[in-house]
Amino acid sequence: MSTGMETGTAKGGPDARGTNQRIDARRLWDSLMQMAEIGATPAGGVRRLALSDLDRQGRDRFRALCAATGLTVRVDGMGNMFARREGRDPSRPPVLFGSHLDSQPTGGKFDGALGVLAGLEVMRTIADLGLTTEAPLELVNWTDEEGSRFGRSLMGSAVWAGLLEQAEVEAYADADGQTVGQSLDAIGYRGPEPARPFPADAYFELHIEQGPILERSETEIGIVTGAQAMVFYEAVTRGQESHAGTTPPSARRDALVCAARIIDLVDRMMRARGEDGRGTVGRLHVRPNSHNVIPGEVRFSVEFRHPSDEEIARLEAQFPREAGFIARDCGVEFQLTPLLRIKAQPFDTSCIALVRDAAARLGYSARDIVSGAGHDAVSVARHIPTAMIFVPCKDGLSHNEAESILPDQAAAGCQVLLDAVLARANRPL
Repeated sequence: MSTGMETGTAKGGPDARGTNQRIDARRLWDSLMQMAEIGATPAGGVRRLALSDLDRQGRDRFRALCAATGLTVRVDGMGNMFARREGRDPSRPPVLFGSHLDSQPTGGKFDGALGVLAGLEVMRTIADLGLTTEAPLELVNWTDEEGSRFGRSLMGSAVWAGLLEQAEVEAYADADGQTVGQSLDAIGYRGPEPARPFPADAYFELHIEQGPILERSETEIGIVTGAQAMVFYEAVTRGQESHAGTTPPSARRDALVCAARIIDLVDRMMRARGEDGRGTVGRLHVRPNSHNVIPGEVRFSVEFRHPSDEEIARLEAQFPREAGFIARDCGVEFQLTPLLRIKAQPFDTSCIALVRDAAARLGYSARDIVSGAGHDAVSVARHIPTAMIFVPCKDGLSHNEAESILPDQAAAGCQVLLDAVLARANRPL
C-alpha cells in the first residue's frame, strides 16, 4: 500500500524542527491511511456515520491501538472514549486532547480523524521516549461530532460538557427511526457511567482548517483563537399534495416552491453580510417525492454563522419574519424550530499561548485564525481551558471525498500538539 510518504523522512519529517522529541511522521500517516480503509468510498473519501457498524469498526481499531500503547480506555454513557496515560502526580487533573472518528455521508479522510490519530501518535511518542508527564493525559474520541445521522452536531461533547441532557439526546432518531440510545447498544459502545464533565486541566484539538485561509497565505499552523457564533433550525413548509398535471397555478399550494424561495432568502441574507456571512441549507426531505405530485411537505435544515453574536441576533430576528412572509404569499404553512444556538466562543489565552510558543519554537509559520466550523472544542471550552491547532487542507475543501492534506502538514500539526500538551501537563502549579 502506498502511504503517500515518499517525499518525507520517516522520523518526524523535514518539519520536525527545534526539538529532539519528534513524532514519527510515517507512523502517523500510516495510521490515517489505515483508518481511512474503514468506510472507504470509491471516490476516495470515507463514510463512517456515527454509531453505525463502520463507526464501531473504527472505534474497535482505535481501542486496540490505544491498548497496544499501554493506555487504559474507558467509555461513558454517550460512547465518548477516553484513553488515559497516568502522570507522575495522580492528584492533578488530566490534560485532554482529541477529536472524532465519525464522518459525513461523503466525508474525507482527515476531518476529525487527524485529531484522534495525531493524539494517538502523541501518546506513542511519549511512550517511545520513556517520558512521564506530571499530569495524566487523556486522548478523547467524541461521539457524533458531525451530526449527519441524527441531526445534531457536537452530540457527545455537548452532553459531556453539560450543554445537553443525555436522556434527551438518547431519544434523537435517524431517518429510519433508530434512536441514539438504540444505536449505542447495537454497536456495544454505551459505557456504564453518565456522560458528564469531570475535573480536567485543559483540552487541545488538532484539526484541518476546512477553509482556504492557511493555504492561500502559505501558513503552516493556524493558532485558533476561538469559534464563531451559530444558530441552527429545522424548517417545515406544509402545502397541499395534488396532481401535477391537473392543478392550475391558482390552486397550487406547493411546499417545495415555498421552501426554494426560503432557501434563496438564506443565501441572500448570508451574502448581505459579506465575506464573514455564512448561511446554509444542507438537508432537504420532500414529501411525497413523486415526479407527478405537487409536494405537500418539505423539511429542511437552516443554519447561520458569523463571528459576531450581535449579527447572529439580528439574523435570528430577521429570518423567521421574512420567511413567514414568503410562506404567506405561497399560501403555505411555515414552521421553524430552533435547534441550537452557540455563542461565539473565545478559547483560553494560556492554552493559545502554548500553541503559539510551540509553533515558534519549532520554526513553523503561523497566524491567528477564527474557526468558521463548529468543533468538539467549542463544547469543551464551556467547561475547561481549551485551544485548537489548524493545519491547511488542499483548496480549503472539507466535508467532501476529495478532502486532502500532505503528510508533512499532518506531521507539523502533530508536532505542535505534542509540544503544547507536554508544556501544559508539565507546567508548575
